[in-house]
Amino acid sequence: MKAEILEQENDVHQLMRKIGERARGAYRALSIAPGEQKNKALLESAQAIRRNSSEITSANEKDLILAGKANLNAALLDRLKLNAERIEAMAKGLEEVAAFPDPVGKILARWERPNGLQIERVSVPLGVIGIIYESRPNVTADAGGLCLKSGNAAILRGGSDSFLSSKAIADCLHAGLKAAGLPSEAVQFVPTRDRAAVGEMLNMTGLIDIIVPRGGKSLTERVLRESRIPTIQHLDGNCHTYVHSSADTQMAKDVLLNAKLRRTGICGATESLLIDEAITDKMLPELLESLHAAGCEIRGDEKAQSIDSRIIAASAEDWATEYLDAVISVKTVKNVDEAIRHINFYGSHHTDAIIAEDATAVEAFLNEVDSAIVLHNASTQFADGGEFGMGVEIGISTGRLHARGPVGAEQLTTYKYVVRGSGQIRR
Repeated sequence: MKAEILEQENDVHQLMRKIGERARGAYRALSIAPGEQKNKALLESAQAIRRNSSEITSANEKDLILAGKANLNAALLDRLKLNAERIEAMAKGLEEVAAFPDPVGKILARWERPNGLQIERVSVPLGVIGIIYESRPNVTADAGGLCLKSGNAAILRGGSDSFLSSKAIADCLHAGLKAAGLPSEAVQFVPTRDRAAVGEMLNMTGLIDIIVPRGGKSLTERVLRESRIPTIQHLDGNCHTYVHSSADTQMAKDVLLNAKLRRTGICGATESLLIDEAITDKMLPELLESLHAAGCEIRGDEKAQSIDSRIIAASAEDWATEYLDAVISVKTVKNVDEAIRHINFYGSHHTDAIIAEDATAVEAFLNEVDSAIVLHNASTQFADGGEFGMGVEIGISTGRLHARGPVGAEQLTTYKYVVRGSGQIRR
């Protein structure tokens, strides 16, 4: 038995090394490809997705059957499911990415030194990017397309739940690359469900330049703990909507319902409602009733419970929880300062919103909440690259280094310095 396990591990090791080596070779070709050629690959990939929509749907149905047998919860099943609308959204997303200016080769800054040296800071691709993701098969198209646009080779390790769906989508990207005369190895899908492939990716220094985890907290924590490769962090989305005492009641109700319940399984869904004590008696009952009516479970502090007996007592753990379900925690606060302290302590630095008309409170919130995205009078579910006008995204980065917030094609580049002289020597 031990010999069989060792042989299996060696097989995965060899498989991942070959994928990495092919990606490295493809990157050299893709990094210097003209924008028109990359755009052709994206547009051809979009058409391939439309042509093969029935094959993608069939693969997704098989994934859903297996997921049902594995007792995945409703939120994860929603992430996994593909329908005609979502398949078309993938194709349109690739077309939107193609329409953006080429992020590679941009002169970011230019200056001349007193000795006559001409210096330019020029954008270049990051290299080979390993993306590890769960459940959402559309990430295959989004991540592959963004890497292609930015001149990066991509190694895509999708979740076992979405294995067949993601493979069918990756086949469409390969068709697009081939049609444009680019190496299909520029976007590779890891063809195994074996979890050992993740461990291999995290140790492929010299072959992979950046790791992007996109999934639940356990995946992100594993990547941060084990990776020997730099990561663009995508932590959990413990997002807040704070209702200030100056908020308009109808606006607060409309925004909160959308922020919590439009889609509960996405990282931009609001998980906690904060509300000023001064308006709890007047406004909170109406907000709570609208949540109850929509089938949302509510967990709250003593003040919230005193207003509505249907509320379950919240614990400190609730303030730090990303539910990804029709559940919300409710905390009453004295003022905007306490709201900011609560969010900065319990939040995941992802996305947080204030509903208010008081300009001073709004500016304090926007300036002092330490999150990648802060909003005023708008739903946290706008935390999305497409909604930001960036096309699709590879994820929402909650880290501080390199990229923060929605990570699109431009955020998948770094830069180098190009220095032009006329024979200068340093004395």
